Amino acid sequence: MTERSPTDARIAAWVALVAGAAVAVALVVLVVRDVVALGEALGALAVLAAAGWLALTRRGVVRVLWVGVAVAALAAGGAALVLRHAVNELIALALALAVFGAATRVALLRAAHARCSPGPRSRVRTQGGDSFVLLMNPRSGGGKVERFDLVEAARMRGIEPVLLEPGDDLVALAREAARSAEVIGMAGGDGSQALVAQVAIEHDLGYVCVPAGTRNHLALDLGLDRDDVVGALEAFTGDHEQRIDVAFVNERIFVNNVSLGIYAEIVQSAAYRDAKLETMGQMLPELLGPRATPFDLRFRGPRGDEHRSAQLVLVSNNPYRLERLAGMGSRARLDSGLLGIVAVEIGSAARAAELAALETIGQVRRFPGWSEWTAAEFEVESVREIAAGIDGEAVVLEPPLRFRVAPSALRIRLPPSAAGLSPAALHPGLTRSGIQSLWRIAAGRT
Repeated sequence: MTERSPTDARIAAWVALVAGAAVAVALVVLVVRDVVALGEALGALAVLAAAGWLALTRRGVVRVLWVGVAVAALAAGGAALVLRHAVNELIALALALAVFGAATRVALLRAAHARCSPGPRSRVRTQGGDSFVLLMNPRSGGGKVERFDLVEAARMRGIEPVLLEPGDDLVALAREAARSAEVIGMAGGDGSQALVAQVAIEHDLGYVCVPAGTRNHLALDLGLDRDDVVGALEAFTGDHEQRIDVAFVNERIFVNNVSLGIYAEIVQSAAYRDAKLETMGQMLPELLGPRATPFDLRFRGPRGDEHRSAQLVLVSNNPYRLERLAGMGSRARLDSGLLGIVAVEIGSAARAAELAALETIGQVRRFPGWSEWTAAEFEVESVREIAAGIDGEAVVLEPPLRFRVAPSALRIRLPPSAAGLSPAALHPGLTRSGIQSLWRIAAGRT
């Protein structure tokens, strides 16, 4: 029997659908009435992106000159919109997009909370003698364990805290805890989450992710509130659980992604952790400048075609929805049983400028050198060791790199407050599937 959407979800869905129609109208008006201004602004945007790219990949005086060109292009684009009186149409478009995004989020959240057992969740039968253990890295996230007094918060809930000391073997501590625990968790970054999750899989234990790291990408895609660190502890005694996939590269587990190429080389630098932007500014000219050595990354694309190099290869545990490379997006689901694979090949300075322009407007997937597909397995060859970033951790791996996904391997417990929906799920955009979801909610079907 189909459950009816709650009234507030239906109202929000109708608002989103009307706002989506307003977006379409605003775009038509902008193109018809202000096509010249739009063309001038897009031209200025292309110059801005190209100049920005060249500034990043050059040094010294040349870098300063290209920064000046970028500033001038930005000013020229703004002036074109003002002089041709296109600002009002742009404001209307921006407002319609904002209303669409906000209403869509409310509709999807309300519909999700209305379901007693959303998606793959199942009710957990809790035994009176359950033992709960939470491992904690006090250095993660700038000291979040101490800042949120997680040790005391855990004890108050009957959870045994285990603090990781310098020199401790996290996996050994987790395996020791798994001997008696029914549910095990980790308060730390994504690399630590993956290691403890593997122990939970080995012992078929429930697992709790506590977002006490810096970026907490796994928590984000699980639909957790990353600012409510203490609230995540309620998952230990909560009554809902879902199974998600994990992935492996050469039998090393990862819960988010493995990056090869530009980013992987940058994170190898010892200075990256303390000075990210400065380190990137120093290394990008070497990695992408005119004298850069091509990356030796050989693999087969979605149609079986052979690729011998790429500036970026991203292999993820379930596919990301990527509109921009910066930030890496999020995943709409973690139970598809598939790897997400993205490869970006930049063949020339002109192509680099095109990629930068598309990045600026959130359309990187339209770049000609962009390949994106899914697979259960994937392999990368090279004649030398390959630098990789595994869930943000810098490692060097022996080729070939063999990636695989382990479907439904991990039993994740979520707190009652968790939305259970990632940003990619909450913001499907003006896509056919997104509009269909809103229409189902508006029509009263969750």
